[in-house]
Amino acid sequence: MPKLPIAPGIERFVDWVGSTFDFIFDFISTIIGGTVDVFSWLFHWPPAFVFILLVTFWSYRSAGWVLGLFSLVGLLLIDNLGFWDHTMDTLALVMTSALVSVIIGLPLGIWCARNNSVQNAVTPLLDFMQTMPAFVYLIPAVFFFGLGVVPGVIASVIFAVPPTIRLTNLGIRQIPFDLIEAADSFGSTPGQKLWKVQLPLALPTLMAGINQTIMLSLSMVVIASMIGAQGIGADVYRAVTQLKIGEGFEAGIAVVILAILLDRLTQNIVKKKKRRG
Repeated sequence: MPKLPIAPGIERFVDWVGSTFDFIFDFISTIIGGTVDVFSWLFHWPPAFVFILLVTFWSYRSAGWVLGLFSLVGLLLIDNLGFWDHTMDTLALVMTSALVSVIIGLPLGIWCARNNSVQNAVTPLLDFMQTMPAFVYLIPAVFFFGLGVVPGVIASVIFAVPPTIRLTNLGIRQIPFDLIEAADSFGSTPGQKLWKVQLPLALPTLMAGINQTIMLSLSMVVIASMIGAQGIGADVYRAVTQLKIGEGFEAGIAVVILAILLDRLTQNIVKKKKRRG
């Protein structure tokens, strides 16, 4: 039985997309590269001890002294190990990836919640995106955007955006129907119903999706070091290729500390709003 020409067909399609929409890829590259530069400047601008004190204070106010103490000790350890600048580079990449994922994922999730046909069409695509090995996303990203920071962000967005779409859709659909009917009975427009009823009630589920997106962005940013993305991932990759176990363990500690901080801080944003409510 002859082999199906899947690989040649995909390569021809990718070549056609690259040559036809080259100007769009250049525009996207400029926007993403500029966003990474802004975040990188913002995180590198204050001295390390000032940044550590600010994050410690934020952690203490949002989650209590345990997370505050962990922030202080963890960030001081990162600085002591010599990974501070690379950690800030990684944080800039994660924030850019998460921001782009949210900008894409929230509207698409809302659209899925409002239209069953869109949900039925998008769900298989999300299943495909979440089951495809993460390394595969590096290939088209490199082809369209070359090596460096931008393809790393693009690959991270593709890998990390599904949770935001899924949980935005789920959060809106789980709102009790009687509340929607009450909003309709008061004459709310679709926009008023979305911003004043659906999104506030779906916020915990929505934020869970954003939290997962941030975590996936961080994991993918580390993998993207293989195609020239900056940050701690480059240290991990270098340690693996050179079999430097100690240096790899130190870089891994920095990644773990950053992951825990991002996870706990995003989780406590919703908890704090619930306490206020």
